[in-house]
Amino acid sequence: MSESVSLPALGESVTEGTVTRWLKQVGDRVEVDEPLLEVSTDKVDTEIPSPVAGVIEEILVAEDETVEVGTVLVTIGSGAEAPAEAPAADAPAAEEAPAEAPVPEAAPVAEAPAPAAEQAPAVESPVTPAEVAAAPAESAPVAEVPSTDAPAPAEEAPTEAAPTETAPTESAPAEAEAAPAAPAPDAAPVAEVAPAAEVAPAPEAAPAPAVSAEQAAPAATASAETAEAPVTAPDAHAGYVTPLVRKLANEHGVSLDGLTGTGVGGRIRKQDVLEASSAADTSAPESAETPAAAEAPEVSPLRGTTVPMSRLRKVIAERAVISMQSSAQLTSVVEVDVTLVANLRNRVKADFQAKTGQKLSFLPFFALAAAEALTTNPIINATIDGDTIVYPPQENMAIAVDTERGLLTPVIRDAASLDLAGFAAQIADLAARTRENKLKPDELAGGTFTLTNTGSRGALFDTPIVFLPQSAILGTGIVVKKPVVVSDAAGDAIAIRSMVYLALSYDHRIVDGADAARFLVTIKNRLEAGAFEGNLGI
Repeated sequence: MSESVSLPALGESVTEGTVTRWLKQVGDRVEVDEPLLEVSTDKVDTEIPSPVAGVIEEILVAEDETVEVGTVLVTIGSGAEAPAEAPAADAPAAEEAPAEAPVPEAAPVAEAPAPAAEQAPAVESPVTPAEVAAAPAESAPVAEVPSTDAPAPAEEAPTEAAPTETAPTESAPAEAEAAPAAPAPDAAPVAEVAPAAEVAPAPEAAPAPAVSAEQAAPAATASAETAEAPVTAPDAHAGYVTPLVRKLANEHGVSLDGLTGTGVGGRIRKQDVLEASSAADTSAPESAETPAAAEAPEVSPLRGTTVPMSRLRKVIAERAVISMQSSAQLTSVVEVDVTLVANLRNRVKADFQAKTGQKLSFLPFFALAAAEALTTNPIINATIDGDTIVYPPQENMAIAVDTERGLLTPVIRDAASLDLAGFAAQIADLAARTRENKLKPDELAGGTFTLTNTGSRGALFDTPIVFLPQSAILGTGIVVKKPVVVSDAAGDAIAIRSMVYLALSYDHRIVDGADAARFLVTIKNRLEAGAFEGNLGI
């Protein structure tokens, strides 16, 4: 009875998957929960295990083919019919052996032993099954008939004709394979082997003791060669490496060249990469010294000098100390999956730059999501005025800009009214004019909330300081791809996702931890949904 294996659900919003690799082939046996194939979706790369045990009968979806969830991928049978059909498949080959023997060519060669030549092609053998069973052990030399080392003379053919007819059944397969290899002058001895094939199916064949060592050797060799051939079949794809394993190898600095895999068919698995990485760590001290010595860091000219603080640096220092002493600050952090944002950005960034003249980075997405979250969580945008809380009528978002003179925060007015194109244009303009010292005084004042992109220099996240009179500042870390656990109705799976940390520092005098969490989760949900097509502004 056959069982069908379909593509299972791999995620809440996943509707299709691409078969990247078959780990089993038709005729292979598979056990329950043994990996059948590898499938890739926009959320996960994973192996599909077999729900049943049996023999693969038919593969219905080819590699690199994309199908919908629920599509039948393969049929698996019990494999019980295979042993019964095997002898039946072999029998016709044995019966056809006489037809393939070069009988017409044998007549011109064997002129002397005419009586034997007449018996060779006869269909009805004069030897009865009883005589075959009682055949003496001297019939063993038949296995030497096809040998090419010492061809038998034509005049000896009559003496070998009779033993050939009483050849034991065990030697028949070896003789059938060797017969076509016999040279043309010895065609007569080859033709004499044909009757042995007629006798081969008889169950009363000579017992095993009648088989000599010379007879067993060719058959054993042929059987060994046949048995060894399927062993190397799975190695045809041993060089294939899944994207997950390749990413893991890159992260650990492991070279896949020459690495021996322990997976199905010799495939390299993540355990092989981790073991190779652990082995490499033992010799890391010796190898790590060479790159450090070859690539010396650049020494700053300020090393060993003393310089006075600039006026801007004094202002920043004073404000930082006052803010820390006058407010109760703490930081909350969330990790956000921005894979859908990254995918959208990759699709539209060329068109976006062509139409707006601006590069589309992640920062406009973060700014837009934060501005929207401020409108629904106004306490994050509020300020303290004595014993009162002031809720501004609009969101004026200050953007931290790193300059040679120090950190400055020009302000984007009414940020909640902008789309991605508007944010990209204002961020680029303010950053350029800030570094060129061309800002107007009022462009540095009036901010109600600050956004600082600490990830622009590679930081995962930090705990930024809130500058009074504002009550909160959001720090965005670097966007990195890494393996994470993806959970859905089908279960848990490991997937490569684009991730980022968002850190919100806030004044605990008016903002509680729950307020900060609600604000961060609002941004997180907005970014993970990735629905920004209507906010591009192009």
